[in-house]
Amino acid sequence: MAATSNDLPLGSPMPEFDLPTVTGGRVAASALVGRPTLVLFVCRHCPYVKHLWPEVIRLAGTYEDRVAFVGIASNDADAYPEDGPDSMAELMAQSGLSFPMAYDEAQDVARAFDAVCTPEFYLFDGQARLRYHGQLDDSRHKNDLPLTGRDLREALDAVLRGERPATPQKPAVGCSIKWKA
Repeated sequence: MAATSNDLPLGSPMPEFDLPTVTGGRVAASALVGRPTLVLFVCRHCPYVKHLWPEVIRLAGTYEDRVAFVGIASNDADAYPEDGPDSMAELMAQSGLSFPMAYDEAQDVARAFDAVCTPEFYLFDGQARLRYHGQLDDSRHKNDLPLTGRDLREALDAVLRGERPATPQKPAVGCSIKWKA
């Protein structure tokens, strides 16, 4: 059953985090201040994420030189091994993506972001203030709408122009985060 993201106040500060990446490094929120940042809560098994992954690849190709991208995998990897760090590292390599994919084993970062589902997108400005929290676009794995990334692309373009993205913002829709018992 699909889950939808919570409504978060725009302008909220980016939660602090310092996580290991699936390739052996680390990524910290404090290192991202000064440039727009897109935080993506994703996993590998979810049909919603699988459907939109080609657009994530296109977005990174278009914006990664101007926007920091950080993927975070927070699902319980014991219950969902496909969402564990080794599998997520494989996905990143197969996709040709170079942005950090962090593994949130304790799920504390997902809770700090009030993340609910995968995929879920959080766009912060250069001052680490939330400017967009919502869907990629109206396309879903079970509808026939084209995958365009329209909503997120419009938000990214606005932030890069120094503007605030349009409101209201449609919530993200996807598989619920798989919380540990």
